[in-house]
Amino acid sequence: MKRLKYVLISFVVLFLVLRISIMIVRLPSYTIKTSGKLYIVSKVSKDVQVFNLFTGKEIAEIPIDMLSHEAITTVDKNSVVLTNYGATDGNVIKVINTKTNKLKKTVGLKEDILANGIAAYPEPNKVAVVDYVRNTLFVLNIETDSIEKQIPTQQKKSHLVVIHPTKPIAYITNINSGSVSVIDLNNNKVIKIIFCGLGRKGIDITPDGSEIWVTNTKENSITIINTSTYKVVDTLKTGDEPLKLKFSKDGRYCLVVNAIEGTISVYNQQSKKKIKTIVLHGKTTLLERILYHTPRPVNILIHPNGLYAFVSNSNANKIVVIDMKTFNIVSTIGTGKVPDALAFVE
Repeated sequence: MKRLKYVLISFVVLFLVLRISIMIVRLPSYTIKTSGKLYIVSKVSKDVQVFNLFTGKEIAEIPIDMLSHEAITTVDKNSVVLTNYGATDGNVIKVINTKTNKLKKTVGLKEDILANGIAAYPEPNKVAVVDYVRNTLFVLNIETDSIEKQIPTQQKKSHLVVIHPTKPIAYITNINSGSVSVIDLNNNKVIKIIFCGLGRKGIDITPDGSEIWVTNTKENSITIINTSTYKVVDTLKTGDEPLKLKFSKDGRYCLVVNAIEGTISVYNQQSKKKIKTIVLHGKTTLLERILYHTPRPVNILIHPNGLYAFVSNSNANKIVVIDMKTFNIVSTIGTGKVPDALAFVE
């Protein structure tokens, strides 16, 4: 009996030590100082955390009462605008005032519009939004709450959108059609359909506007399209389930989050070669599997100064900060439950 008692005590002590070790290892550690505010949207927590990137402190927590998937900052930097992927909490768009860090308004979408992808329109107080059920790109004025344009994509399950940096052209991914719709925003019509891989998902455009890169989640690949010829010029292999991707501010690199694999792939834009794989903690060794959450990177944002990338690790409830010179993880930020969309304001 005495031996059994010692065994039980030893087991309890070891268990407590392990639990404490796991808690310590999983604590976020923000050690850098850079400019601006990061807006972190946590889907399950249904809130937006505003994080000061210089002090390393949370300065606001904004309840939004919806499962938001996408967020952008308007061109005038006065608003962060969020969509909710047509979830059960209503077909709405919410607007945060970046001066007060409070919810400014909720815009109800009529005509059964289900909003998902969103991009800053090149005019103040306007956003371009994708309706993934009616397969339409619409331009919303968030001051007047009015839809100023509605342009059919001519494809199925339209998803995400980017706008050319210097031309009135929008590019929209279509998941079910495996394509990209090219839309002329002046003439309000599709000018090209580009067929690519299966599971069309994330999209980004080079800073000079010469190429769009699109992820294919069902093929674990990236399709590269020349924006002058609308031709597919290359296809790159990725890790398992590539979701979002972003170019560095100088356009030299593209970072892709591989959700199931728990990695971020770094590609050279000119050579189209993968130069590094950044592995998040949690899958490499048995000890890591015990100490960390299984990683699931789902979204990425590049700081406007080009020095850092921020990656949403949804399973770990953390933002991972990557140094864009070394491509090493240099900090983490604690979040609410299941962080996803990210936005930045100087």
